Amino acid sequence: MIQLIKNLMGQQDNSELISAIESGAYLVDVRSPAEFNGGSVKGAVNIPLDSVPNQISKFKGKKGVVVFCQSGARSGVAKGILEKNGIQNVINGGGHSNVRKCVK
Repeated sequence: MIQLIKNLMGQQDNSELISAIESGAYLVDVRSPAEFNGGSVKGAVNIPLDSVPNQISKFKGKKGVVVFCQSGARSGVAKGILEKNGIQNVINGGGHSNVRKCVK
């Protein structure tokens, strides 16, 4: 209930995200190359959403995966694609600004 109230107030619980990042999750920015080049998250790779289905091999064997974009919409789609292709432990980090504040 407390988390629901925080979510309604715009406060996000990033504990799972922080834990994944600290454990060495594969950070993937699914925005366009132009958006990525405009600034992303330290240590992240750019695999645009439309390339994710053809790049599944890059996700295989990763202990954890964090996908993110501008707002969380494209990364939500990417998470679904990955899960449908057998990739486990995928977290939608939401927007790159949210993920950036979780990276030390």
